[in-house]
This record gives sequence, structure tokens and C-alpha cells, in this order.
Amino acid sequence: MIANYARLTGAGCLFALVMLGLPGCGVLQTPARAVVYDFGPGAVVSPAASAGTPLPVLVLADVESPAALDTTAVLYRLNYSDAQQLRPYAQARWSMPPAQLVRQRMRETLGQQRAVLPQADGVAPRAAALTLRVALEEFSQLFEAADRSTGLVRVRATLSQGGAGRDQLVAQRSFVVQRDSTSADAAGGVRALTAATDAVIADIDQWVRQVP
Repeated sequence: MIANYARLTGAGCLFALVMLGLPGCGVLQTPARAVVYDFGPGAVVSPAASAGTPLPVLVLADVESPAALDTTAVLYRLNYSDAQQLRPYAQARWSMPPAQLVRQRMRETLGQQRAVLPQADGVAPRAAALTLRVALEEFSQLFEAADRSTGLVRVRATLSQGGAGRDQLVAQRSFVVQRDSTSADAAGGVRALTAATDAVIADIDQWVRQVP
């Protein structure tokens, strides 16, 4: 009799929760929402106009990435245990896949000093304009120990120039940057990866400027 009453009471509680949408009775648990990250607002002050010769227009292609990075998960590796396994944080994710975040940040940064056009912008640059293609090869939080990690970003950048109906290779270079994490968790990894991305973009900017 008591057992039957308990079953009925539990069923009634569940029915009330479903109908009223109210918490209680310890029956329904609201799943925790993943924390969503991006690279932050970027520059908040317009850069001063340069008095020198303006930099040439740069066409920025979509950033490529392998299938393993085509996800919004915040990824990490345990270098001290199994560095070949990419692991996702359960309760953290990016607002968009890393390749899109990197391209967005790159256009914002490079566009402070020159005109930066996407390939499908509808604005036709000069045939001699440089095109920058970036392939994102590594983008993860790398743990050297349980309490020590870095944000690791590795990219391959290719500059080409239009001519005779097709692009001609101008230069190619790989960039690798690591920045220390301030904490051994997703938030620390996100901050480190953001700093590493900004450093990579700064390096690419200097490289593009030096290409004749």
C-alpha cells in the first residue's frame, strides 16, 4: 500500500511539473548550458591614419582547417599522457568554428592599415592584388602537466598574385605560436588561444608587409 502510494505521488509530481513547467520534487534536472566563447571585441579605438604610402589591397580567402577542427568544441591535448588525442571540454564551446574566428580576427586586424576584401565581396580588386590564404593546422590547449598548459596555434600562410587568368605563388610560410594559459581549464585555454591567435596574425602582417 505504501509503495503504491509512493509511486502515485511521484507520478503526480512529475505530471504537475510537466503541466506547470515548475521545478521541484527532485524529478527534473535542468542541464547545464555550455559557456560560449569568442576572441573578444578586438580593437575598440580606431587606429590613427598613416601619413605614408597606403598599403596595397589584400584579398583574404576563407581560412581552411582539417575536419578535426571543424567544430565549435574547445579542444585540448594531454601532452604528458596522450598528445595524439584531441579532447573536447564538455561545458565550453566557441561561438563559431576556429577557422571562422581566426579569419574574422585577421580581417579586423589587417583591415586597420589596409583595405582587406574577401574573395566573394563583389568588389573587383586589381588583377595584381595579393591574395592571402591561411590553413589552420593546430588550434588547441596543450597540457604539459595537469596544472600547466599553453594555447597552441599553427598555421600555413600562402601569398599569391593574380595574373594571366590564374594565381601565381608569391611566398609561403608556416607560423607557430604558443601562449601560456592562466588557468588549467577551458577559460584559461580560451585566453591563451586568443593571445596566440593575435600573435600569429601580427607575425603574418609583418610578413606580408615584407613581401615585395
